[in-house]
Amino acid sequence: MKTRLLIEQHMHGAFGIDFNKASVEEMIFVSKELLKLGIGGYFPTLVTDSVENIIRQTHIIKEASSLLTKDCAEILGIHLEGIFINVEKKGIHNYEHFLPLTQENFEQLEDDFIKIVTLAPELDEGLLDYLSSKDIKIQAGHCVGSNLDDCSGVTHLFNAMKGISHRGSSTALSALIQDRLYTEIIADGVHLSDDIIKLVFKSKPVNRIILISDALPITYSSKKAAVFADEKIYYDGIKATSANGTIAGSTTLLDKIVKILAKKDLFTVQLINNVYDYHNIELDGEIEWDENFNIVHVRKGDYFAK
Repeated sequence: MKTRLLIEQHMHGAFGIDFNKASVEEMIFVSKELLKLGIGGYFPTLVTDSVENIIRQTHIIKEASSLLTKDCAEILGIHLEGIFINVEKKGIHNYEHFLPLTQENFEQLEDDFIKIVTLAPELDEGLLDYLSSKDIKIQAGHCVGSNLDDCSGVTHLFNAMKGISHRGSSTALSALIQDRLYTEIIADGVHLSDDIIKLVFKSKPVNRIILISDALPITYSSKKAAVFADEKIYYDGIKATSANGTIAGSTTLLDKIVKILAKKDLFTVQLINNVYDYHNIELDGEIEWDENFNIVHVRKGDYFAK
């Protein structure tokens, strides 16, 4: 079977490299390794950090994107996750860096390479209108509100948000019943149960589901512990958590997530295509998979990565 190249719109690092700390050379290295796994493009995702560090890393990532060669996955823009989220659902994020959701605060770190912003819409103080005017994808995440009218998507559904109750409204419920919303899911076997994934597939139009990894820097590395988002993270071989047990992110990339879903008979090619439609982008390339969803060949343009 052949598909388009994978696009990862939510990952914080891999191969021991943290996008909040990476150099230009390290970003290029990650790009080369990702293409070998069939990931043809990605949006490096910056976790909550100081404004100064976000500005620094934005410039580094932007510079790296201009230096990529044909054997690299494309850097398609930055996903800013955090800094504008709700402390009630902060997850692993350091709340000391959180800022009110104002235009003025975003302008401190604004850059045309920021393409996606995850935020808590219930805390808005004018930021939503400003981001909409800039054609930035607004995603509800790390939040409790149910009014998602100004959002285009939802970040890692069910994780770090108010869940579903048979009484009242919630972020997760709004995400499921509003067909227009693109909805990220982490189908790594840790963040969501099989039944919840089935519920998502029954509730959402299949063309509005976006597979993500939310990968941590320790993903596909030999590290068993590392500092991420100013907190020590521990990997037990199955999941990565903080000392208090909070799940920090995934340790699996999209190539394996596709295989996980395929084994459960839940994968369709449309799940790869959706992120292309969401961002209105196109990449020249393809992946050839065998019957067990192992990658046989990866082509990007005239370059064969595998």
